[in-house]
Amino acid sequence: MIVGVPKETKVREYRVGMVPGGVQSLVNRGHTVLVERGAGIGSGISDAAFNGAGAQIIASAAEVWSRADMIVKVKEPLPAEYPLMREGQTIYTYFHLAAVDPELTQVLLKKHIASVAYETIQLADGSLPLLKPMSEVAGKMAVQVGAGWLEKEHGGKGILLGGVPGVRRGKVVILGGGIVGTNAAKMAIGLGAETFILDVNLNRLTYLDDIFVGRVTTVFSDADSITRLVRDADLVVGAVLIAGAKAPTLVSEKLVAQMSPGSVIVDVAVDQGGCIETCHPTTHDDPTYEVHGVIHYCVANMPGAVSQTSTFALTNATVGYALTLADKGVVEAAHADAALAKGLNTYGGHVTYQAVAQALKLPYQPLARALEARRVA
Repeated sequence: MIVGVPKETKVREYRVGMVPGGVQSLVNRGHTVLVERGAGIGSGISDAAFNGAGAQIIASAAEVWSRADMIVKVKEPLPAEYPLMREGQTIYTYFHLAAVDPELTQVLLKKHIASVAYETIQLADGSLPLLKPMSEVAGKMAVQVGAGWLEKEHGGKGILLGGVPGVRRGKVVILGGGIVGTNAAKMAIGLGAETFILDVNLNRLTYLDDIFVGRVTTVFSDADSITRLVRDADLVVGAVLIAGAKAPTLVSEKLVAQMSPGSVIVDVAVDQGGCIETCHPTTHDDPTYEVHGVIHYCVANMPGAVSQTSTFALTNATVGYALTLADKGVVEAAHADAALAKGLNTYGGHVTYQAVAQALKLPYQPLARALEARRVA
């Protein structure tokens, strides 16, 4: 198979879809890997390093897309890339189709793209192995960037999260106790903040209470507890996830208006639509805006700012499935691996992931039926 790795086009997206080790693994199995010139520079990976691993360095994105059977990326294709997609191509990346521009889904359907979404590959225990590494990064970054925007010179209320003796600590409220929330809590505790985690899963709250040994306050998430804690928070971290689906809105604009001016919201769920009503995606070039005096940081590709860490952490998780797709092709790979099959969001002109179909109000066809229809055709 010919595997293409183009340079990312999203604003200040410095990650790359594959590292030299992954290239070498593919080449050793007889596959061809095309890497666009300069694709790895933002992650500290030179063209020479890719070439040394066996990749062919290609001058243009157009050539990578035109020659490759499978494209491996980090973020969803942007409009400038839509014309580059080829009929029946496999694209393996983060898509977040339930929340991004519906036009992308229409292009995927029209061109019969097999879209394998990192964020919906799901193991039997319900875990999301390709979302986990970036959730770990984003969770830690959420508190890191939130602490910076709380500084007065950045428009915040001038709170040091850890406080000092005789002065109150900052209050961090984390909505969701999954991977993002757990890693946000690690950072908040490390900075010395007063930390609260809300979740609806009592087993998860018990687990978090055990591992943090009283250093966080775990709270069952309902309308009353959200209102009470968010209203008085210095930093709110949105960390809610429903696999492949739009995030539920937990914090209303009315509640944001009750927060004190200079407070900060970091909504990590923004790439899935956000869990705070006043949030919309921003970029690293223009990361924040204010609503009712509250600073909102809603960068949809936060981990791109720490690209070396993120690229290697991500590809450690993605390369195994990339090898399966390249070795078997998308149809046999889906039959052989149930977790990988859940990653197929579109195939053969159909939406094959139910939560995406529901979010976009499009017809849903179960993957098994779509695969069989394609085979018969």
